[in-house]
Amino acid sequence: MTTMSTAMRSISSLGLCFFKPTSVSKATTVSLGVWRRTGGEMKGLSVRNVGGGGHVSVNEINGKKVINGVEKKLCVENDVEEGDESLKSFKLGRFVEKRLVYRQTFVIRSYEIGPDKTATMETLLNLLQETALNHVMSSGLASDGFGATHEMSLRKLIWVVTRINIQVNKYSRWGDVVEIDTWVAASGKNGMRRDWIIRDHTTQKIITRATSTWVIMNRKTRRLSKIPEQVREEVKPFFLDRKILSQNGDDYKIDKLDEATAKHIRSGLAPRWNDMDVNQHVNNVKYIGWILESVPLNILEHYHLTSMTLEYRRECNQSNLLESLTTIETREELESKSSSKGDLRSTHLLRLEEDKKEVVRATAEWQAKSHI
Repeated sequence: MTTMSTAMRSISSLGLCFFKPTSVSKATTVSLGVWRRTGGEMKGLSVRNVGGGGHVSVNEINGKKVINGVEKKLCVENDVEEGDESLKSFKLGRFVEKRLVYRQTFVIRSYEIGPDKTATMETLLNLLQETALNHVMSSGLASDGFGATHEMSLRKLIWVVTRINIQVNKYSRWGDVVEIDTWVAASGKNGMRRDWIIRDHTTQKIITRATSTWVIMNRKTRRLSKIPEQVREEVKPFFLDRKILSQNGDDYKIDKLDEATAKHIRSGLAPRWNDMDVNQHVNNVKYIGWILESVPLNILEHYHLTSMTLEYRRECNQSNLLESLTTIETREELESKSSSKGDLRSTHLLRLEEDKKEVVRATAEWQAKSHI
């Protein structure tokens, strides 16, 4: 019977090769390992022979324990189905609090951070959106639409966001693990509210809170629609009337900017094909990047966004050109007319360049990085 060392010696000196134990006990499921020869010694998956009598028993792969001699993720025979279920659980998260709250965990990747090595506002909103969609999918409500329920798909209806308010206490860094909870509730007669909290997975402290308002639109006519009673009955069992923010900003009016009131204007912003989502309009997160295009560089370098409210007023598609308008007020200017806790407050407008119609209004608060 060939031993592990004999099999390893038979591996070629190519830069990358695959290893399959040539002889194992009948009770062991065959698994796949990846090996690389570097400077005369083998690198890659670490496989230890802890069995006796010539039998190979895999006990550890890359420092991780395996079950019944085989790590599930590398199994190529009997454990595939169980491994798929484990992967599905990791991908989609889980329900807590009697299935009213959906929880998902994420690692902050290198491509999700900005120049200061922390997650960007766009990253946070992308994670919130991903959690929301997985919530719908895991609940069994999802049909063929982008978060649409079965009854919505039958009527060619989709969800569209009208307002988002996000407040950030701390930005995670590359490699940090965050835990996101989300839930839904009714918002008036024809809207739905979705809330989120983001926790630091290690400390379990809440580092971000967010709330949003959603309405229904007809996918073909692009007109807003009342929520059909059949759709209401689908989503009602998942409602949890718990507000994470003291007020969601619905009663806060965002001032309209124009050439006379804006201090900074950036024109010629063009949506790309990759900015579109499956509902054939610009993804709501993409607007943040265009909003920040008209913010002076020295503010982006020396201040953190601590809160942001976006009010979506019109769809945007790939054929449109946009203008980004921004005005910024200092703490001294704000003291006489608001209770802002930030060092700066900015007001923004995204509009169509051709006819000046509004697309998004926004307001944000900033805090100096030296104060954090």
